Formats: sequence, C-alpha cells, structure tokens
Amino acid sequence: WDNADFSRGVGTTFYQEFSTLNTAKPPFVRDVEAKIRRYLRSSYSAVWTLKITWEKAPVYAAWTDTRKTIMYQAVLTTDGFRSYILMLYQDGGMQWDYTRLASTNVLIGYT
Repeated sequence: WDNADFSRGVGTTFYQEFSTLNTAKPPFVRDVEAKIRRYLRSSYSAVWTLKITWEKAPVYAAWTDTRKTIMYQAVLTTDGFRSYILMLYQDGGMQWDYTRLASTNVLIGYT
C-alpha cells in the first residue's frame, strides 16, 4: 500500500473492524465469506475481518499531480486458523501512471 501520498491533504484512508466471534455477522462479512467460499471452494466462517479503504488517493509524489486519484480496498479476514486478503480496485484497475513513478518496477498485489 505504498506510493499513495496524502501529504497535500487530498484523499482519505478509512478502516472498519468486524469482530464476529460469537456475534451476528453483518452483510459485509457474509459477502466476504461467500467470496472466499466461491473462489476457494471451501468452507469459511470469519471470526475477524478488517476493511481498509483508500479514497481519492493521489500517487506519490503528490506534488506532481493531485488530480488523478484512485480508490482501492484491502479486506483482511481470518477464521482463527486460515487468513485471507481480498484486494479490490475501482473499475478499470489501478489508474496511476506508473511510468511517472520514481521506480517503474511496479507490482499490484502482494508476495
């Protein structure tokens, strides 16, 4: 989640934690569970989920251009034994011009 630059006051980061051990699950958590079950074809019941949203995030360095921003999310979830991450990008994918970054060795995802 590198290369977003909020230093010029453009963009915001939000997060919401869902602790669902022994509690009713909100629709968002049920949707995350359904996605994991569908993608991995396995049973999954979340006990904890964290949703992080970067809204109107400008690319680093923001002093070059704060007009081209993006929105993306990371959803971390676990059942206490297995953990998953869903990485969600606005329609059209990552819209930053990576050719203008200091390093053009760019990855979307994680290792």
